[in-house]
Amino acid sequence: MLTHPQWNPVAVNLGPLAVHWYGVTYLVAFALFMLLARARLKHEPYASASHSSIPWRFEHIEDLLFYGVLGVIIGGRVGYCLFYKPGFYLSHPLEIAYVWQGGMSFHGGMLGVIAAMVIWARLHQRPWLEVTDFIAPCVPTGLASGRVGNFINGELWGRVADDTLPWAMVFPQSGTLVARHPSQIYQFLLEGLLLFVLLWWYAKSPRARGSVSGLFLVGYGICRFTAEYFREPDAFLGLLSGGLSMGQWLCVPMVLVGSCLYAYAQTRAARTETP
Repeated sequence: MLTHPQWNPVAVNLGPLAVHWYGVTYLVAFALFMLLARARLKHEPYASASHSSIPWRFEHIEDLLFYGVLGVIIGGRVGYCLFYKPGFYLSHPLEIAYVWQGGMSFHGGMLGVIAAMVIWARLHQRPWLEVTDFIAPCVPTGLASGRVGNFINGELWGRVADDTLPWAMVFPQSGTLVARHPSQIYQFLLEGLLLFVLLWWYAKSPRARGSVSGLFLVGYGICRFTAEYFREPDAFLGLLSGGLSMGQWLCVPMVLVGSCLYAYAQTRAARTETP
């Protein structure tokens, strides 16, 4: 069995300021988004000035990142409070703002980003799905970076694994010395690297508007649903009905909506092309 290295969560101390590894992974995620979005400008239809009344430029990426960061932070925090501990935060509403205590939800962050992109699209008079199709392939690497932060912190550890599993790992933070699945690595590989490769390959060619966004929802939902079978459920929730975790239940509507969006995009494109 392996043992979690027990890294110091603080990457570096700058006088009274402590820079945490998790914060560093967020910065890496934002930097990767900027690099990939810049490359995305070379993909069609964004590379063609004629496809939109306002051509896409690098300045738009900077705006998108700003709105996206706000959506991730606000949506992720509010989503965690509503999805995972609604009773507690309804009784202590002021603590919703205590982000330094931890507690973020990807699904909430995604809803926050969607809302932010709706606002950005309206302000810039662009179709909303054109915007979400643009950013979707740039997101998985940020998710991968976040999972690296989870692993460094030794949090969100996996369920108990067979001792004979070569990569089974002991997480002392769990309060036990049993072998567990390094579920953070599973999520890094699935919803991070695998989803990025598939989406980037798919989005490099012109696709019906909404197809890339729909594929992202389906792909992430399936990857996260699968990884949750190896991730220890939250102690205060456990497994819910059907033996599924909260993360898995939140993925169900995500996959359904993504499937409907993809089908709608294909149908709409077929009708548009029909004389």
